[in-house]
Amino acid sequence: MDLTDRQRKILFAALVVLLAAAGVILTIGTGSGKHKSSAQRGEAASPSPSVPSATAPGTTGPPPSGGSYDIYSLLPFTQKDFSAAADVARRFTIAYGTYRYDEQPSAYLGRMQGMVTTDLAAQLQRDSSAPGVLDQRKQDKEVSTSDAHLDSLRDMEKDQFIFLVTGTQHISKGGSSSDTSQQYAVTVTRSGGGWVVYAFQPANVGDK
Repeated sequence: MDLTDRQRKILFAALVVLLAAAGVILTIGTGSGKHKSSAQRGEAASPSPSVPSATAPGTTGPPPSGGSYDIYSLLPFTQKDFSAAADVARRFTIAYGTYRYDEQPSAYLGRMQGMVTTDLAAQLQRDSSAPGVLDQRKQDKEVSTSDAHLDSLRDMEKDQFIFLVTGTQHISKGGSSSDTSQQYAVTVTRSGGGWVVYAFQPANVGDK
């Protein structure tokens, strides 16, 4: 039976979780020498009657693997790819929430240069240049700085990730200051040798 795209994504995500769990299990030790020494001292202080020892059942199959397991060797992207894509999602969210009332839209968009697709850059230019938005910011002398952190990975494919990222704006306007936070679904796609933001929306209405 052919699987739908959604079913393939669910199976792929489940595979990653299982592999991660396997990697953790393979790195767990078999016990500490301290516990063993304590047991030996206890036996010397309080000898117990000897009893016939049962023969341990034989084991079959290969011995357990030692050390950690490279999960990325089974995935269609490298750890470097994943880290680079996540960093682009975070830096874009910071740039998106940072602006000043006395700067030109071109300066605002320049901070996102190289991090977005051509289509998204055009959309951001239209949004940031809207007369009502600019006039209100100038009237309030509004200044916003931003920071962001990655929350989770919503979905992934070979050349695309959807990250959930929370951006926090520190806004000063009209003589007062406030903080506001918003979680976004940021879709990052491969472009040449790097990664760019293809789309983003508030997480509650973004890509599912």
